[in-house]
Amino acid sequence: MGAHLYVRAPLRLLSSCSMSVHLGRLLVLFVISIIHLANGLDSKTLIDFKDSLINGKKLTTWIATNSPCTNNRANWEGLLCTNGTVRAIKLERKDLEGNIDTNILSRLSSLVSISFNNNKLKGAFPDFGMLEGMQEIFLSNNKFSSEIPANAFKGLKWLEKLDLANNKLIGQIPASLTRLPKLKELMLQGNGFEGEIPKFGQGKLTLANFANNHFRGHIPEELQHFPATQFSGNELCGKPLGECQRKVTSITMIITIALVVATAVAAVIFAAAILSRRHHQEIPPGFLNNSSTVLAASANLQEKSGASSKNGVKADLSLNLTFLADDGERFDLADLLKASAAVLGSGMFGSSYKTAIAGGKVMVVKRFKQMNNIGKEEFYEHMKRLSRLRHPNIQPIVAFYYRKEEKLLVSNYVDNISLSFHLHRNQSDEVQSPDWPTRLKIVKGVVRGLQNLYINLPSLIVPHGHLKSSNVLLTKNFKPLLTDYGLVPVTNPEHAHDLMMAYKSPEYNHLGRISRRTDIWCLGILILEIMTGKIPVYALHQSKGNDIDLTDFINSVVEQEFGSDVFDKEMTGFDKSNEGEMIKLLKIGLSCCEKDANKRMDIKQVLERIEEVKEKDGAEDDFHSTYSSEPDKRSTTGLSDDFTN
Repeated sequence: MGAHLYVRAPLRLLSSCSMSVHLGRLLVLFVISIIHLANGLDSKTLIDFKDSLINGKKLTTWIATNSPCTNNRANWEGLLCTNGTVRAIKLERKDLEGNIDTNILSRLSSLVSISFNNNKLKGAFPDFGMLEGMQEIFLSNNKFSSEIPANAFKGLKWLEKLDLANNKLIGQIPASLTRLPKLKELMLQGNGFEGEIPKFGQGKLTLANFANNHFRGHIPEELQHFPATQFSGNELCGKPLGECQRKVTSITMIITIALVVATAVAAVIFAAAILSRRHHQEIPPGFLNNSSTVLAASANLQEKSGASSKNGVKADLSLNLTFLADDGERFDLADLLKASAAVLGSGMFGSSYKTAIAGGKVMVVKRFKQMNNIGKEEFYEHMKRLSRLRHPNIQPIVAFYYRKEEKLLVSNYVDNISLSFHLHRNQSDEVQSPDWPTRLKIVKGVVRGLQNLYINLPSLIVPHGHLKSSNVLLTKNFKPLLTDYGLVPVTNPEHAHDLMMAYKSPEYNHLGRISRRTDIWCLGILILEIMTGKIPVYALHQSKGNDIDLTDFINSVVEQEFGSDVFDKEMTGFDKSNEGEMIKLLKIGLSCCEKDANKRMDIKQVLERIEEVKEKDGAEDDFHSTYSSEPDKRSTTGLSDDFTN
C-alpha cells in the first residue's frame, strides 16, 4: 500500500508541472495573438490615415500586406515601434498635403508622439483632445491657418512638447493650453496669434518661443526669464524687453513725419501758393471742398513740382484726411499721432488702431497695405460711392487717407468689439455669450445692412465681399454694424483672392468666379456660426483653397441629430417654446450655403424669411427633410446672377 502511494505521488506532481507548462504556452500564445491582433489593427488604422491624406501615395512603404511593426522594429517608414505596436509617427519633409485626421489616429492605442514638421498640411486645427495619451506634437512649418478652439487641448494631461511654429494660425492662445500639467516646451513663433500672452504657471515652461506674431501687452512674470529673441516681432513690453509704453504709432506715419521735417519748407509754401489758383483742377469732382482735400491737393502739387528727399524719393507732405461727410469734427493725421493709441488687431489684410483725439473722441484707424494698385481718382471715386451709405446696421467710414503705398480708413470706435469676440471668447474673458433673442436680433440687423449694400452698391458683384463675424461690430445694446464692406474693387486681386471671404465660396473654388449671390453664401456661413458656436476656417490669414474646410463645417451642421444639441452650448435663453424658431433660422442659414449659386435665395427672399423668425413658437417639422427640399421651393427671380472673373 505504501509502495503504491509512493509511485502515484510523483505522477500527480508530473501532471501538475505539465499543466503549468501547458498554461504557460497558452499564455505566450495568447500574448502573441494579442500582439498580432494589435499589429493588424494598427496596420488598418495607418492605411486609413494614409488614404485620408491628399497625396498619401508618397508613403510607398505603407503597404497593407506588410506588418508595420515586428517587435521593436518598424517595417514602414516614419514609425517607432514598441512590442509590435506603433508608439510614434515621424513623417517630416514628405510634402504631405491635407489635414491630420485625429479620429483615425485615436485608434492607435500606444501612440504617444507625432511629428509632421515641414509638410504642406492645412485646414482646421486638428482635434488633438481625443488623443489623451499624447506626449509630443510637432507640426512646425506647415500651412494651418485657423483659430485654435479654446478647448482644443483639454484632456491632454501627458503632453510635454508642442511645436506649432511657422504656420498661419491666428486668434488667441487657447485657454486649455495654459492648463496642461506637464507641458514643458511650447513653440508658437512665426504665426498670427494675437492678444496677450496668458499665464502658464510659475516655472512650468522650460522652453518657449512667441516671436513674430501679433501679441501685445505685458509679458507674464513667469516667462520673463526667457531671452528677448523669444518675444521679438510683437507689440510686447516688460522684461526681457523694454518698459511698457502707452503710445503706439504706425511706422509709416512716423516716416511721413520725418519726411515732412526733412523736406524744405519752401516747397510747401510754393505748393500752397500754386494751390490758390489750381486746387479745383486737382480734386476729383464731387468731393467736399474742405481744408483736408485742399491740403491733400497741396501735397500732390508739391510732388509734381519735383520736391524730394535727399535719397531721391518723392516726399508726400500731406498729413491730412479726406472726410466723407460735411458734419462732425475735423482732424488730421497729426492729431491722431499726438493721441494715445493701441493696436486693436493686425493681420495680412490690415492693421487697426484705436486712438483718442483731442476732446475725448475715440476713432479707429485701419491701415491697408493691399490697395497699392489702385489709382488716386479711382480710389476717391469709390470712397465717394461708399460715403452715400446711410443705414443703422452699417458702420460709416468717417474719413480716408490716400498714398500710393497704403490707404487709411477712419471710423468711429464701437465699444462692444466684434461678434467673433463674443461668440468665441476665452473662458477668462468677462463677457457673457449672447443669448438666443440677442443672436436673432444680430442676424436680422446683419441681413438688413447687407440688403442696403445690395440696393446702394448695384454695380458691385459682391456688395460686401468680406462678410464674417470679425467684421460685424456690436454696440452696447448688441446692434450689429457691418464693416470692411465694398472693398473688393479697390483691393489688389491677388490679395483679394487669398484673403477675402467671397473667394472661399464654392463658385470661386470650382469655377474661378464669384456671383451676385456669393455674399448670400457668406451670410449662410455666418448664421451657422452664430447658431452653433463653431468656428469656420475662413480666417484672415489663411491662404486660398480652404473650401474643403468650409464644406466640412457646413456638413457638420447638417449631419448632427435633430434637436438642441446642434446649437451653441454657451447660448442661453432657449427652451422647447422657441426651439422650432431656432431650427427655422438654422435652416435658412443652410439654404444660403447651397453649393449651386443659382439655387440660393436672393437677398430680398432671405430678408423676408428671416424677418418671419420669432423668439418663440413656430415649431418646424423634420429638420433634414425640410432642408433637402428647400431648393425646389425657391424662386430664381431677383438679383442678377451674372458672374465675374
